[in-house]
Amino acid sequence: MSQQLWYVRDCSLFGRLSDDQLSRLERRARMREFPRNSAIYLPSDEADGAFLLGRGRVRICSNTAEGKQSILAFIDPGELFGELSLVQGGEREERAEAAVDSTVILLPGDELRQMMEESAALSLGVTKLIGLRRKRVERRLRNLLFRSNRDRIGHLLLELTEQYGKAVDEGVHLNIRLSHQELASIIGVTRETVTTLLGEMQLEGLLKVSRQKIVIRNLRRLAAILDVAVPSLADGSEPRAVPSPLSSRPLPSKGTVEP
Repeated sequence: MSQQLWYVRDCSLFGRLSDDQLSRLERRARMREFPRNSAIYLPSDEADGAFLLGRGRVRICSNTAEGKQSILAFIDPGELFGELSLVQGGEREERAEAAVDSTVILLPGDELRQMMEESAALSLGVTKLIGLRRKRVERRLRNLLFRSNRDRIGHLLLELTEQYGKAVDEGVHLNIRLSHQELASIIGVTRETVTTLLGEMQLEGLLKVSRQKIVIRNLRRLAAILDVAVPSLADGSEPRAVPSPLSSRPLPSKGTVEP
């Protein structure tokens, strides 16, 4: 089995396709390597297909009215991106770039649309994927408009828990390496603001932060502060709370919303 076909078969969206359909898709797919920070597609590029990430990590970005980069999503191995081209034509509206050296499979739109007509499961899976990502973007937009900087970072940590959280002895480890600048680009603040907020939350016993690694020491307390339900962990395990001398003290919501 070729590496390209292995990547295609490993994608859960394609799990119910027949061997013949998978072979058809593999014959027309093209595998490319993208160095770190290189563009995979740009706004105004023709939306003529979707992409499958085989290895690495991809950022989906847009620019604000002020010209600043805003990170909309991260794509992990085995995930499809650029999927809007399968339900609407025209041009790309965002930018996709390799966050690290990445292997990407280019999938032709006409072939995928044909398979969506043949497979109700694939069509439903793509529709759910589009809906889920749109919901996340809308939720982040609400956070940008109505929440303090401190609440923004808190809600982002809970969202990352659902996608990357893993129970460890110290609490919940977010199994994704993100720089303070990347976190800032997601929630619409400066890098310095993120550094300050993470430092405060670490001093208060909520987090442990070191070299792009974040451990949430008390997930239930963080969720209670934000007045939301405790999120499920990505690995399905139960979160563990690490006692803190500050754990009994309620935390105020600090910071002001940046323009």
